[in-house]
Amino acid sequence: MKLLVTGARGQLGSSLVDYSRQLGISCIGVGREDFDVTDQRATIDFISGCWPDAVIHCASYNAVDRAEEEHELCFRVNVEGTANVATACSTVHAKMMYISTDYVFDGTKPGFYEADDPVNPLSVYGKSKVAGEIEVQKRLKDFFIVRTSWLFGKNGNNFVRTIFKLSQTEDRIPVVNDQFGSPTYSADLVPLLLQMIQNENYGFYHATNEGFCSWAEFAEEIMRITGSSCKIDRISSGEYPSRASRPKNSRLSKRSLTENGYPTLPNWRDALARFLSEIL
Repeated sequence: MKLLVTGARGQLGSSLVDYSRQLGISCIGVGREDFDVTDQRATIDFISGCWPDAVIHCASYNAVDRAEEEHELCFRVNVEGTANVATACSTVHAKMMYISTDYVFDGTKPGFYEADDPVNPLSVYGKSKVAGEIEVQKRLKDFFIVRTSWLFGKNGNNFVRTIFKLSQTEDRIPVVNDQFGSPTYSADLVPLLLQMIQNENYGFYHATNEGFCSWAEFAEEIMRITGSSCKIDRISSGEYPSRASRPKNSRLSKRSLTENGYPTLPNWRDALARFLSEIL
C-alpha cells in the first residue's frame, strides 16, 4: 500500500508517518510546505502526482478558541481543505480517512456518544469539523471518519506538556473539573488507524484510549506520575472563561470498533505513564 498523510508535522500525522514506515508501508507525509489544502488545483495535482492507495487526512485548523475570531480561516482549512482532499481521493480512487473530533457533539447526552448519534457542535471549530465530515460524505461513497479526543503525543504542544511545564513554576494550577472525556495517546491510536485503512470496513468510528476522566483528574494524574508537589485546583467551566464553548460530556462509545472486530486501546492512565516515561 502507498499511503499519503496530510498534517504530517502534527502530533498524529508525524506518528502515523513514523509508524507506517516501521511497518514497511510506503508513506508520504505532507505539510503546508508541500501544498495548500485550501487550493483545490494544487491539492488535486499533488495527490494525483503521488497516486496513493489511501489518504489519512490529519491536517486541520485546531486552535479552538482562536477559531471563534478566525471563523473564515478555520472553515477554509477544515471544510474547503477537506473537500479538496476528498475530491482528489475520488480522482485517484484512493481510500480516505478523515480525522474528526468529539467537538462535533454538544456534550448534553447522558452516557456515551455512539458513532451514529446526531451531531450538534457548540463551537466554530466543532461546526467546521462537522462540515468537513459532510464534505467527505458528499464526495466519496466509501470513507472512514474517525473521531478522537484529548489527543497527546511526542510532537507539538498538548495538555500534558502544558500542565507539566506549569508545574515546574507554579504551586497551584486551576483546571476544569466538569468536562469529561478520554485522553488519547497518538502512539496508541496510530496502529489502529493503520489497521483500519488497510481494509474496507468503511464508516464512522470513535477511537480513544479506554476510560474517562475530567481535565482536572487528567492533570492530577500527571502530577502523581511525575511526583510533583504542585496542587490542582478543581474549578467549573464557568470559572475558567474561554471564547469557545466545549462539550461537558465527551465520552465516546467504541461499539463501532468492537462490532467490526477492531481492538480497543489501553486505558488512558497506562498511556499517560508511557508517554511521560518517553519525554521525561
